[in-house]
Amino acid sequence: MREDVESLDIKDVTANWVNAEVLARQIEERIKALADLTDTPLFFGRLDYLHAPGADQAEGSEGERFYIGRRHVHDHDGDPMVIDWRAPVSQPFYRASKKDPMDVGLRRRFGYTRGDITAYEDEHLSDPAEAAQTSKLLQQEIERPRVGPMRDIVATIQPEQDEIVRSGLGGTVCVQGGPGTGKTAVGLHRVAYLLYAHRERLARTGTLVIGPNRSFLHYIEQVLPALGELSVQQATVDDLVAKDVEVRGTDDAPAAVLKGDARMAEVLKRAVHSHVTMPTEPVMVVRGSRRWRVPAYEIEEIVRELQDRGIRYGAAREALPQRIAHAVLVQMERSGEAPDDRVQDAVARNPAVKAAVKAIWPPVDPAKLVLRLLTDADFLAEHAAGVLDEDEQKTILWAKPVRSVKSAKWSAADAVLIDEARDVVERTHSLGHVVLDEAQDLSPMQYRAVGRRCSTGSATVLGDLAQGTTPWATRSWDEALAHLGKSDGVIEELTAGFRVPTDVITYASRLLPHIAPGLTPVASVRENPGFFDLRETSGTGEVVAACEELLRNEGSTGLIAADARVPELADALTAAGLPYLAPGEETTAETRLTLVPASLAKGLEYDYVVLDEPQAVVDGEPDERTGLRRLYVALTRAVSGLIVTHSAPLPAALAG
Repeated sequence: MREDVESLDIKDVTANWVNAEVLARQIEERIKALADLTDTPLFFGRLDYLHAPGADQAEGSEGERFYIGRRHVHDHDGDPMVIDWRAPVSQPFYRASKKDPMDVGLRRRFGYTRGDITAYEDEHLSDPAEAAQTSKLLQQEIERPRVGPMRDIVATIQPEQDEIVRSGLGGTVCVQGGPGTGKTAVGLHRVAYLLYAHRERLARTGTLVIGPNRSFLHYIEQVLPALGELSVQQATVDDLVAKDVEVRGTDDAPAAVLKGDARMAEVLKRAVHSHVTMPTEPVMVVRGSRRWRVPAYEIEEIVRELQDRGIRYGAAREALPQRIAHAVLVQMERSGEAPDDRVQDAVARNPAVKAAVKAIWPPVDPAKLVLRLLTDADFLAEHAAGVLDEDEQKTILWAKPVRSVKSAKWSAADAVLIDEARDVVERTHSLGHVVLDEAQDLSPMQYRAVGRRCSTGSATVLGDLAQGTTPWATRSWDEALAHLGKSDGVIEELTAGFRVPTDVITYASRLLPHIAPGLTPVASVRENPGFFDLRETSGTGEVVAACEELLRNEGSTGLIAADARVPELADALTAAGLPYLAPGEETTAETRLTLVPASLAKGLEYDYVVLDEPQAVVDGEPDERTGLRRLYVALTRAVSGLIVTHSAPLPAALAG
């Protein structure tokens, strides 16, 4: 299929060089999408239908066989050899069961080792004599060692995951899932499914995956290309909002919480619209020998009407000169003239009209506006009256004056405020679909920033309330969806754990009553209970020894520690001659150890983990609850085994 595309000759099929460039680019993208993937088989399953899909079963139609794979594959005659996993005919591979065989006589799973078929497993779903059983190949695939970036899960999607993946484009879905339930994979595969089912629409409107940090995005970036989807953008919330300013500063927790509060949206809206002043003088337009006068009261009526319409500040400002010009044209027509649209445009550009508009509805620079709010106590007090009390206003005010936007040390929360102000001035471009991962850590204002990017589209929101590690972490998904502008979103919960071993998740779940009471604990479905050990140590040498012990196993190893302890552990690893990587860097045969600051562990996974000093992880956060949540994240990064090392006493919440 790739060779067929590469052999296309487009010299005589394009009308001009522009068409030729566009077609050449499309061909290039198609070739990239058809690239061979090392050790990745073209198909992983087979379905034998009792009757041809869509045929009348009463007529006794013959059955049909389909091979299911990551991509659609056809032969030289165009006949399908492998059916895309997203096609409707593939759905029973994930949903069919002994209770509901969905007209499938046989489901076959193929097992692979480095791209070669090494096993297969059959289920005769419509045979009452055969008992239902757990798939050994499925278990092996789930428990396969994790080396390198995140991979697709098309061969192991479970029925409850498949329902979310195939949910429609029109609705927003929020997925609450504990560690190892596959929520990130579900979100990425939902994007792949939507691009398959609504390709033309999403090609026009665009799709975006939003992650918590660059390390996380690097970890997941190969999943969609492996499924042939190359057009999906990836970004962090900070990437989206930091367009006008450079983020160089930080806020203390109280200021960050207040700046992230949804009430700030009202303060910003008031501040932007406060620039509108009612006219006190008429507008005099001179054209040739005639003068046309629009009285102040008539202009005020126009201004109030534009305000009442609730349109963006900038859009109303652009409409104002046309409305004033229209008032002039009405006078012209009454006097017997017959002006057309060109005359109206000319009047709108008249110096007197432009001067009036500038005085009545001046342009607003979002960054300058936010700078004034954060540095001018009187300006803030005027627009925060009844919204923020005096103490709250003092909390967000900067202690030192700043000369300009460029010299200011903006924080990430400030950039979100500027983005909100920019949206009050001019509408933010909306995409067709947005996936928001690790959503529990977003502030209400950050949710609003993401919601603007899908105001006319839909979203997939992914997260775990128990893993919220910011002072403003989400309290409920209903509240989060409201801030996102998607109150009608459907909340789904994944509780089956496919990644974290039973012994590890059982130990980590001791923290749930303290960090997220009422949340359903994850139930591991892995047959292998995993390796778990709790060790009291006397120094970093024993931590390094634990890493060396785990590296004797196949797969990757992560050493997770409180951020403040990372430099000391880095020195210890170097002294021991043990090479290591930073989070997000791809493991190799020679280097399979990653040193991970606890603040960057979220969303990552390793076959084996050494967790250093749990109490230090807790102490590294502004409050105990946030610290225990950070610890919960760190405890649940292991796929096969976990060693917890500590010289200080363990947090009381872990006592069992």
